[in-house]
Parts: sequence; C-alpha cells; structure tokens
Amino acid sequence: MGRSALFYQDTARKLVLSFKHGDRQEIARPAALWMAHAIRKIPQNNLLIAPVPLHWMRLLKRRYNQSALLAQELGRHMELPVCPDLLVRHRRTPSLEGKGWDLRYATVAGSIKVHSRRRHRLIGRPVLLVDDVLTTGATLTAAAEACLEAGSGPVYVVTLARAVKDA
Repeated sequence: MGRSALFYQDTARKLVLSFKHGDRQEIARPAALWMAHAIRKIPQNNLLIAPVPLHWMRLLKRRYNQSALLAQELGRHMELPVCPDLLVRHRRTPSLEGKGWDLRYATVAGSIKVHSRRRHRLIGRPVLLVDDVLTTGATLTAAAEACLEAGSGPVYVVTLARAVKDA
C-alpha cells in the first residue's frame, strides 16, 4: 500500500527539484505534513519509518539525503520512530532519470539491503518507506523487497510526489 502527497508536475515538480537539487532543505517540514495527511489511513501501530537510502558516493556529492530529511520530519510530526540507516544502498547505480520501466527495475534490483546491525528493528514489524518521488516504483520495490526478505511485517510507502503517466 502506498500514497503520495502530490503529483509530480507543474509547481509540485519545481518544489521537489528545489528540495532535491537546490539545497532547499526547509521544504522537508511542510512536505512531511502533506505526506502525513496522505497516509492517515495506514495502520500506525508499531510502525517504523525508514528512508530510501542513497549510495554513499551520491550522498557525498549531494550532501544530504532528501528522503532521510522527509522521514525525520514525518516521524517527528507523527510521533513515530525513524531508523535513518535501516537500509543501505550497497551498490552504486547510475541516475534513473529518463530511463524506462525495464531499465529502472534492472538497474536497482538487489542494490538495497537491510543494514545488518538494524535488522532486529524490523523483524515482524510494519515498515513505512519514505522517498521523494515515485516514478515507476523500481527503487521502492527494491527497498520493500529488502525489508520483506529480512523479516519485516507489511511494508507501506509514502512519497512526496508521484509521476503522472502521459495520456
């Protein structure tokens, strides 16, 4: 089950790009409020929030993980625990921008794992994965599969925005 707060178009697209690439980290707080509203019907009992990870080289280049900022603000607003390093992107992958469905899934398959020292936090427990944009679902699928393989309960996802299919 997943939800998005916005459609990735027009003003929302500009907002997300400013947040992601323009160092506009202050956007995380209001964005988390919108995301909390989008997931208000997801069961919250024992829910653990985790951001989709960046590979350490991309994190070094960008200086922050926008998904981690969203997860922290969401956890603060909803009064739920956040495990910012629950997941690790152990393999560097190229940017997925402009890539089609098949190539996106093939590129990220198996690139995300549960941190070996954090596995105990998710066993039998529902997890809420947080990301900035849902395009095809490839990255969130890789993250959800890692959680499920490590023994989590149900996995839910929330994104700030989701791409809109062309008509």
